[in-house]
Amino acid sequence: MQHFKTLSAYLEYLELPRPEHPMISVFTAMGDGFLPCPKASSPPITNDCYTISFKKFVTGELSYGRTKYDFTNGALFFIAPRQVLQWNDAAVFEQKGFSINFHEDFLKGTELAHQIKKYGFFSYSANEALHLSPKEEKQIEAIVQSIDMEYQNNQDEFSKDIILSQLSTLFKYANRFYERQFINRKELSNNLLEQFNQKLEEYFDSGKLQENGIPSIEQMAESLSVSQRYLSDTLKKETGKTSTEHLQLYLIDEAKNKLLDPNKSVAEVAYALGFEYPPYFSRLFKKKEGISPTEYREKYSMN
Repeated sequence: MQHFKTLSAYLEYLELPRPEHPMISVFTAMGDGFLPCPKASSPPITNDCYTISFKKFVTGELSYGRTKYDFTNGALFFIAPRQVLQWNDAAVFEQKGFSINFHEDFLKGTELAHQIKKYGFFSYSANEALHLSPKEEKQIEAIVQSIDMEYQNNQDEFSKDIILSQLSTLFKYANRFYERQFINRKELSNNLLEQFNQKLEEYFDSGKLQENGIPSIEQMAESLSVSQRYLSDTLKKETGKTSTEHLQLYLIDEAKNKLLDPNKSVAEVAYALGFEYPPYFSRLFKKKEGISPTEYREKYSMN
């Protein structure tokens, strides 16, 4: 897989204009004109850059993997360094919006270098983009116009700090808008939780638990065609529990049924549930239920 260590090399590969600064590039087309169009398709690639991109397609559509996306209303993407990128079937299209790319070293030694790691939207995949309302779009555009103005000016000792401050503001607004999107997509959240539980049930019923052990959250997210971070954030917003907590609760519910079998020891129940080490199962059970598996079995027997 091809990897690009510099911003200039990455933009050259995309067949886009060279950046005004070796660490950051800004392309905007929010009024007249259109954004420069990158090469039509690409095999999987990676790079050392962050990308914030807002796209409104006037003509044409873009395909990521097996899904085609309609960006008539506009969508905001956040891509972190070393995420795998691939696109195909991209007909010649005209697009409005903006694209900001900056090398991870642009943040070195700054407060934003620590802050940016807290924003979950940099872990989301393309089909989990932020869809902006017209009002939100205007707010983001105003910030980007300020960044672009500073980028296009003759840069001085203040330029970097000003751009970083504006980027930080953009991320804070995006975080607010994602919160809104999670609330508005409650029906989708419920559906994702149902699918999550259904996938777990299928995994248990298939016998893979004994063969392959407890599925990872990464495996669960992949089976649901969403990113690991998005799955956890969505379930957290809807239920107050992360995907890991939901997986653990499912295991505990299964354990309760199995513990009712007097012919199975606690260790056998643990192994049957995919735990490699029975003591870990016992600790998890007590943490979630307040009593040990043995105490649970005894308590149930008394009722």
